[in-house]
Amino acid sequence: MTDVQDRVADLTDRLAEAAVTGMTQAVWADVQPDKVQIFEPSGRTRTFKQVNDNANRLVRLMRNAGLKAGDAVALLCSNRAEFVEVLSACQRAGFRITPVNWHLKADEVSYIVSDCEAKALFAEARYPAGKVAGDESTQLLLKVAIDGDVEGFLNYDEALAPLDPSNITDPSLGNQMMYTSGTTGRPKGVYRPNPVVPTATASSTRADYNRDEHVQMCAGPAYHAAPLAFDVRASMANGVPLVFIDKWDSELVLKTIAEKKVTHMHLVPIMFQRLLALPDEVKKKYDVSHVKYIIHGAAPCPPEVKKAMIEWFGPIIHEYYAGSEGGAGFFITAEEWLKKPGSVGKRPQLLQVRILDDEGKDCPTGVPGTIYHQLPPGGGFQYFKDPEKTAKSRVGDFFTLGDVGYFDEDDYLFLTGRDAETIISGGVNIYPQEIDNELVKHPAVDDVCCVGVPNEEWGEEVKALVQLREGFTPSEELKQEILQFARQTLAGYKIPKTLDFVDELPRSPAGKIQRKKVREPFWAGRTRQI
Repeated sequence: MTDVQDRVADLTDRLAEAAVTGMTQAVWADVQPDKVQIFEPSGRTRTFKQVNDNANRLVRLMRNAGLKAGDAVALLCSNRAEFVEVLSACQRAGFRITPVNWHLKADEVSYIVSDCEAKALFAEARYPAGKVAGDESTQLLLKVAIDGDVEGFLNYDEALAPLDPSNITDPSLGNQMMYTSGTTGRPKGVYRPNPVVPTATASSTRADYNRDEHVQMCAGPAYHAAPLAFDVRASMANGVPLVFIDKWDSELVLKTIAEKKVTHMHLVPIMFQRLLALPDEVKKKYDVSHVKYIIHGAAPCPPEVKKAMIEWFGPIIHEYYAGSEGGAGFFITAEEWLKKPGSVGKRPQLLQVRILDDEGKDCPTGVPGTIYHQLPPGGGFQYFKDPEKTAKSRVGDFFTLGDVGYFDEDDYLFLTGRDAETIISGGVNIYPQEIDNELVKHPAVDDVCCVGVPNEEWGEEVKALVQLREGFTPSEELKQEILQFARQTLAGYKIPKTLDFVDELPRSPAGKIQRKKVREPFWAGRTRQI
C-alpha cells in the first residue's frame, strides 16, 4: 500500500471506532481542526475544532447539572452552529436528543419537552415557546438560552466559557427520538431502545462524499427528520462543511450553491418548483455544474417538475421513500426513475415489504394496498409511552406508515395514496384530527372534518368542512371568524386554507368521522400520491 492508502485506511479505522462511541466529530477535529465546518446564514462560521470543543463543554455542563447517560435533551433551535454542537454533545454522552419544531405553538412545544422526559432544554431566545416550555416542564434540571438572554435560563456562551474543551474520556453513543404526530391526540415520539451507529459513508444512497472537495447545504429546518439525516448528520459523519440556510429564498439558495460550491443537498418538491420558477436570466447567472448529489422525498413531486430538475442539474436527482419509524427504505436514481417515472424504487433486498388488502392478505402485482415494512431484528421502534398506537401499526413483525401503493412486474414500488388521516403540504405532515379538535371548540361549530385537497404548488392544502349548530347561518364573516379562532391555538401551517359549510358530515355507526368519504370528491379524476 502507498502512504496515501495507509493514511486513508487509518482514518477509516479511526472513524469506525469513534462512531461506536459518538466521537466522530473528535476525529474530524483532530484531522482538520481549522477547516470551517459550519457556515451560518448570519455569516458566522465555526471550525471543526470549535464545534468539537463546545460539544465537550456541553457534556460537562449537562453532567454538572445531573444528567446521566440515557437522559433526554430537548433542542429548540434554528439552523445554526449550536444545533450541531448540542447534537454532537448528545452523541458522545449517551443522551437522547429530541429536536423540536420551532413552528409549533407554546403548548405544543411544552407538551413535547415534557413528554420526551427532557432533563435539559436548549432553546433559542427568539422563540418565546422556549421560555413557556422551560417554565412548565418541571422535570428539567438545566435550561439554556441560545443567542440571547431568557429569564430563568443560562446564557449558552457564558455557561460554556469556563468549561474544559478537551475530549471527554468516557464517551457512550447517544440516541435520538423524533416526534411524529398521530391521527388523534398529541404527537408521539418514535423511540428506539438501541441507538443507531452513524456511518462515515453513504454508499446506499450514492452520496460518495469526498471531504476535500464536497460541501453540504441544509435548506430545510434541521429539526425535521430528513434534513437532520441527509444534511446535518451526513456532513458530520463525513467531515464535510455544512452551509445552513435559515429561510427559503430561491435566488439566495441558488447564489449560495454557486458561491459556496455546494455539491450535496436534500430538497423537497416545493423547493424544486420554486427554483424552477425563477426567471431564466436569474438561473443563468449562477453556475450549478459542480453539484454532485441532490436527494428528495417527503412529499409528492409532479413528474414534469422532476424531469425539469434533471434537465437542469443533470441525472443527479435521487429519491427516497421512508419514514421516521424506519423500515426497509426505498431509493431510486435519476436514471432508474426516467425508465420508471413515478416510482420510488425497487423492492429492498434486506428487509421485506408487503402490500396487504383490507383483510390482511397480500395483494397481487399491480394491485394497490397498504404498505407494510418489516421490522429489523430486535423489534425496531415503539411509539413512546403509547403501546396501543404501536400495536395498531403492526401486523406480525411488519408495520405501516399508512401509505398505499403497489409493486409493478419489475418489483418497483409506486405510491398511489395514503390513509385519509394524513395531509402532506410542502413536505410537512399535518394531522387533521388535531385541527378538528380546535375548530369544534368554536360556539358555532357543531361538527367538523378537515381533509387534504389538491394544491398545484404544495401538493395538498388543508380544507375544513364545517357543520353549523342550529341558530347559526353560513356567511363569509362567520367563516373568517372561525379561521381566526383557529389561529389562536394552531401553528400557521395547520390553519385551513379554505372552509366550506355543509349540512351534514358522514360518520360511521360507531361515531367515527368518515374522512375518506369527505375527501373523495375533491380528488375525483386525480391520483393522490405521497
